[in-house]
Amino acid sequence: MNAPQYPLYRAVTLSDKYTLSQGKIYLTGTQALVRLMLLQSELDRMNGLNTGGFVSGYRGSPLGGVDQAFWAAKQFLKPANVHFQAGVNEDLAATAVWGSQQLNLFQGATVDGVFGLWYGKGPGVDRSLDVFKHANAAGTSKHGGVLLVAGDDHAAKSSTLPHQSDHVLKAAMIPVVNSLFAVGLVSLPGMMTGQILSGVSPLIAARYQIVVMSMLFGAAGLSTAWFLVMLRSKTTD
Repeated sequence: MNAPQYPLYRAVTLSDKYTLSQGKIYLTGTQALVRLMLLQSELDRMNGLNTGGFVSGYRGSPLGGVDQAFWAAKQFLKPANVHFQAGVNEDLAATAVWGSQQLNLFQGATVDGVFGLWYGKGPGVDRSLDVFKHANAAGTSKHGGVLLVAGDDHAAKSSTLPHQSDHVLKAAMIPVVNSLFAVGLVSLPGMMTGQILSGVSPLIAARYQIVVMSMLFGAAGLSTAWFLVMLRSKTTD
């Protein structure tokens, strides 16, 4: 019998989650944020852009391990020109990330743009809302962008109050990437509640609600995609 062209098993290392370019990797949610920054740096290089990354935020459950993950990945972040700076508090971290989008306002910039990441707990979103509103109104640099990661403690296990940040972010006119995680956990949607109260099986009511949420999510996704296409055509004209 002929030997297989590729080995059935390969050596697995702890650095695979940050270095492997194909195949499967195993990583936590916080480690995925680190890999996201590395992937963005790689994507920009492929497009001929000399960009840098900047990450700042404030620890707190359920995002208590984000700073530890970035510190542990320092050897991978430095070659990708990604800088991590833990914030003294949420406000200063948000202001620093906002400032990273203003590099093209002054001469002497060493990179084409900065892609930023802010992380914080739900109460940190509340106290940093003024910064978020102004930063969102000011916009990002041409080859930059900012991802805001809010960790919500829906059951108030480690907080004085339960919180769900997507409502606050929407009020600040900030697009929300994922608003479906809390459906059915924090509150029962209207259609599902009405069917259950009328005597319909909760399983059937949940199915109808999934269809409705999928339609809403799809409409929001299409609207966002169309807006980005129009915005790109406007900025390239």
